[in-house]
Amino acid sequence: MLLTAAQRRFSMIGGAIGLAGIVLFIALAVAMLLTASGIQSLTSVLTDPYIGRVLRFTLLQAFLSTLFSVAFAIPLAQALARQPNFPGRQWIVRLMALPMGLPVLIGALGLIGIWGRQGVLNSLLLRLGLAEPISIYGLAGILLAHVFFNLPLACRLMLMSLERIPGEYWLVGAGLGMRPKDVFRFIEWPVLRSVIPGIAGLIFMLCATSFTLVLTLGGGPAATTIEVAIYQSLRFDFDPGRAVSLSVLQIVLTAIILGGMALLRSVDDEGTTAGKTVKRPDGTSLPVRLLDITLLSLGVAFLLLPLISITVAGLRANLIKLFIEPIFWRSAITSASIATCSAVLSSSIAILLIRARHTITLGRTRTHVDRAFFAATGSASSFVLLVPPIVLATGWFMALRSIGDIHAYAPLLIAAINALMSLPFVMRVLEPAYMTHQQRTQRLSASLGIAGFTRLRFVDWPAMRRPLLTALSFAAALSLGDLGAVALFGSDSLVTLPWLIYSRMGSYRTSDADGLALILGIVCLLLTIAGTTGNARKEAVLHG
Repeated sequence: MLLTAAQRRFSMIGGAIGLAGIVLFIALAVAMLLTASGIQSLTSVLTDPYIGRVLRFTLLQAFLSTLFSVAFAIPLAQALARQPNFPGRQWIVRLMALPMGLPVLIGALGLIGIWGRQGVLNSLLLRLGLAEPISIYGLAGILLAHVFFNLPLACRLMLMSLERIPGEYWLVGAGLGMRPKDVFRFIEWPVLRSVIPGIAGLIFMLCATSFTLVLTLGGGPAATTIEVAIYQSLRFDFDPGRAVSLSVLQIVLTAIILGGMALLRSVDDEGTTAGKTVKRPDGTSLPVRLLDITLLSLGVAFLLLPLISITVAGLRANLIKLFIEPIFWRSAITSASIATCSAVLSSSIAILLIRARHTITLGRTRTHVDRAFFAATGSASSFVLLVPPIVLATGWFMALRSIGDIHAYAPLLIAAINALMSLPFVMRVLEPAYMTHQQRTQRLSASLGIAGFTRLRFVDWPAMRRPLLTALSFAAALSLGDLGAVALFGSDSLVTLPWLIYSRMGSYRTSDADGLALILGIVCLLLTIAGTTGNARKEAVLHG
């Protein structure tokens, strides 16, 4: 027996506690929404013209964002696949990962610095004597921002698929004298066609539940998604009935999208692909090389210029003044406390679930209860995708407002919501590492009688330290840069760094916002580097 009865019971109880915590936290929020909604409120979802308009815009911007992200990613992925020896290719692939780990609010500030009214492009057009045709606000700005964040994700996933094409295909293509268009039609497109639906579904889900980008760049009631409308209903109008109706609508919409995604082929980023060389016959001609250089240059400029803008604008700000402001340190301490609690809670829940799943796999016989529990613990991290952060926050807002001061509970509530939002990533990092480690060491440890704290200290901790630090650092970075849950509870008594940045933007103190964004971006980048240094494989991160 690899596990004693006591060890098995301990693992199963831990997994049950973790699963019950997730289910109860989400279920109580949803139950409060349904209880507060009533028949009349639910009926208003179908009859209120405003809600119908918000729903149509949510679907429209998600569809167009997905279309543009996928369409622009295809030629960029082709260019990277055709030019394995392109100078700086490794750094271009790494650049593709930056928007996925960048706090959304900071990315929005960078885009405003390039495409905004006072941005680089409009300033250049004015110097040339032209009007300002570029507007970062409204539908155009939302689409631009979504493409900025999701095009790299789509490109990386497509590149992984293209680089898995067997080398024999290229030998046959070269032997037949295939031109680039024939290569795309007969070799590349069948591969891309199999993964594009899954990629598109993932991006559509991210865009349909987008909050911070739409809140920052929406530009008014005409460009409002469901989640932003929920926030506005509670924060500005204080119309709980409408907020509840919108929350129920968001849950239904998310459930439909997740159901559709379940029917599509799943996509996984197995890591960066910068080191893999593929010999292809269609990337050597001068016209194709010039085309690829142009595409890669445009792609790098599109992704890199906003990052440069953030850095330059942040350095121009009076950083010393920001550092000595009490509000900065108060918000930094609040953000760090919430991020630490969120990271620890998310990792703890993940460990409980993973240990229970591993225990079930060791059983010689599995009952129906074991199979159901195994499936439930595996799907637990996906439960949080069904109810986005702003909807969870709305449900708990409705539940706690009758108890007393909501802001007294807000920090713990925000930490819990952020922990659930980072749980899919944490599970993805820890579970493969834990399962592999147990396969390698469990039999030997059992035969030597190594157990308890001794096993944890000398066997488990050295092997699991790096994956655990990776999970903690990314979970903390995600929480640090999140504006979703705190947007509903932010006040003079509860200020985080993202909320402070957003407040400074709203009061037209853009220089302060730029400086704060640079500080926050550096902290999140350092956390990301700390978590990935020394890893052979780097996991991709999914935002809202």
